[in-house]
Amino acid sequence: MFDPAKADHAYSDRMPAGVIWLIFALALVGAEALSGHMFLLMLGGGALAASATSWLIDGPVWIDGAVFLIVSVLLLALVRPAVRRRLTPAGGLQLGIQALEGKSAVVLDRVARDAGQVKLDGQVWTARPFNDADVYEPGESVTVLHIDGATAVVFRHG
Repeated sequence: MFDPAKADHAYSDRMPAGVIWLIFALALVGAEALSGHMFLLMLGGGALAASATSWLIDGPVWIDGAVFLIVSVLLLALVRPAVRRRLTPAGGLQLGIQALEGKSAVVLDRVARDAGQVKLDGQVWTARPFNDADVYEPGESVTVLHIDGATAVVFRHG
């Protein structure tokens, strides 16, 4: 026969453990906002699973701990690498003069060892050839090897 006093007592025994796991999950997710490495987020997922297990299954506390461990390890091993690959840019964002390296330019004024100009990314740059013996005539297409101060060091397309 159903005894409400016993049922209420069993429910109240499981509730605090589930609440503790839920608080732990929220704390881990909050701490993840400070680190950004996705490690604590995966542990938070394990704690959330343990919280759900605690509320749904009337079992010993070690079951909650085992669920936390198993789900956390699975999230760390399977989900975290895929999420990090998706959120991390492949080559990294290049800014400033580093973004100009490898771009094509058009020779405006004869580029030789001592002088020259190219149009690079819509701007006119002083230029010199990578090899001192090379000379590039106006209209030729060159590639920027690197920027040396305010001078583009260029070479002919392969």
